[in-house]
Amino acid sequence: MNAILIEHVKVSELPESWRTRLAAAKDAQLTVRIEEEPTTTDDSPSAFGMWRDRDDLADVAGYARSLRVPRFERE
Repeated sequence: MNAILIEHVKVSELPESWRTRLAAAKDAQLTVRIEEEPTTTDDSPSAFGMWRDRDDLADVAGYARSLRVPRFERE
């Protein structure tokens, strides 16, 4: 992956929209790295929402309780 690295950039030389997002002093110097983000498709695996289509997990609290029951049952 190709990247552009620009060192010793003064905060005052950055675009206004960038400066407002930074909590740096106006005379501070930064390193700016610009690189292309990898493209993702809807088919790519993701940990977030990976079980959203499972009907047995509609009640998450109930499912978690059912997993814990064997640990807390007394014989």
